[in-house]
Amino acid sequence: MEKWFNVGKIVNTHGIRGEVRVISRTDFPDERYTVGNTLYLFMPGEMEGKPLIVASHRKHKTFDLLTFEGFDGLNRVEPFKGGLLKIKESQLGELNEGEYYFHEIIGCVVKTIEEEEIGKVTEILTPGANDVWVVKGKNGKDYYIPYIEQIVKKVDVKEKLIFIEPMEGLLS
Repeated sequence: MEKWFNVGKIVNTHGIRGEVRVISRTDFPDERYTVGNTLYLFMPGEMEGKPLIVASHRKHKTFDLLTFEGFDGLNRVEPFKGGLLKIKESQLGELNEGEYYFHEIIGCVVKTIEEEEIGKVTEILTPGANDVWVVKGKNGKDYYIPYIEQIVKKVDVKEKLIFIEPMEGLLS
C-alpha cells in the first residue's frame, strides 16, 4: 500500500490566474514545489489523490503560491480549496547523514546509553536552532530532548530506537 506524506494545504486562491495559496507542511518547499514536480491533491473524504504538475511557485508573505499545468484561471482552481497536497513515499529525497524525516523519528523508543527506557517520541518541535523531540515517558510525563550531538548518541530508524546521554536535569 502506498504511503503518502502531506506537504501542504490549499487554503485559498490568489488572484484570477489560477494561483492557489498553500500553507506549507514541508521542510523542503523549494524542492517539493519545483516546476514539473507532481503533487497529489486529496480533497476531504477522498481516498485517492489527483495528480497535479507544478507550473509555477513563488513565496508571498507566509504562503507558497502555486499554479498547476492545465489549471489556468480562478474557476479551475476554486474547487481545490481545503485540499491537501501530498507526495508518495517514493518521492522523498535522500537526506544527509544525521538528518531524518519526522515520520522516521516519531514512534521511536528512547533509551539511555545504559539501556534504561525513557519513552516514545510523540512529536517534534522546531523552535529554532535545533529540533526538540517530545518523548512520552512510561510514567505519562513528557520529556523534551534537544536533537544535539551532546545528547543524542545513536539513531536507528530501522529498529525504531534512539539512544541518548541525558545531561543533568533533562529527565527530572
